[in-house]
Amino acid sequence: MSAPQANSVLRFENVSVSFDGNPVLRDISFTAHEGESRVIMGAAGSGKTVLLKTAMGLVQPEAGKVLVFDQDISKMSEHALFEIRSKIGMLFQESALFDSLNIEENVAYPLLNQPSIKLPPDQVLPRVKEALEFVELGATLDKFPSELSGGMRRRAAIARAVVTEPPLQMYDSPTAGLDPITAHTIMALLIKERDVSQATTLMVTHRYQDGNLMANFRYNSEQGTLVPARIADKEVKTTFMLMKEGKLIFEGDQDQLEASHDPYICKFVKPRV
Repeated sequence: MSAPQANSVLRFENVSVSFDGNPVLRDISFTAHEGESRVIMGAAGSGKTVLLKTAMGLVQPEAGKVLVFDQDISKMSEHALFEIRSKIGMLFQESALFDSLNIEENVAYPLLNQPSIKLPPDQVLPRVKEALEFVELGATLDKFPSELSGGMRRRAAIARAVVTEPPLQMYDSPTAGLDPITAHTIMALLIKERDVSQATTLMVTHRYQDGNLMANFRYNSEQGTLVPARIADKEVKTTFMLMKEGKLIFEGDQDQLEASHDPYICKFVKPRV
């Protein structure tokens, strides 16, 4: 007897999106379940970022439905979306921190501006400090984004994305433009956050090694480090998705992905090391 399917967290049902008559997403359907990781890859302009923005209700589909926590957000008003968005953490491309706010104010922003969170004022700073300590930036409260390196800004943006402890976390190109060592640090933080919070995670990336880490490593809280999944005590399902010209052309696990002979897919797959 198979194990029961986990609850649906995000579901696209035949979703299409166009900008100025140009199709950007074409009849996309998939379901992300509770605790699942999804790695979304594809060429520039294939629709990856638009998919995440559609999942947040920042872009409305012209056809199909988007269900988040079993609620259809496709036609929701902006006011009605506040409650849904309070359960979603989003890391935008290039971090998207507010330049005029210091790091404390940036990370506190979702706590203070999501009406449904209703966090007592005296709990905001402790939560902000906890989030920044989590990403090893505890000493940057008074710094401004311009005073931080690219990798530090990305970590601060991760803290802002997860400070509300959202059950759905989405990351848009979290390692783009970073050197390999910093990129690995960022991925380790994302995996740590996923495993500590048991969140459903969607990650857009151009780097196959990022997906490989997400699929094959877990965070060991006793050691404080990543360990190979085969020796971890908890498995996390990881699904790979390949986008091409707005279409979802592949959805499956890493073994299925690496077995593909499709020339487009093969451009994104590298042998595991």
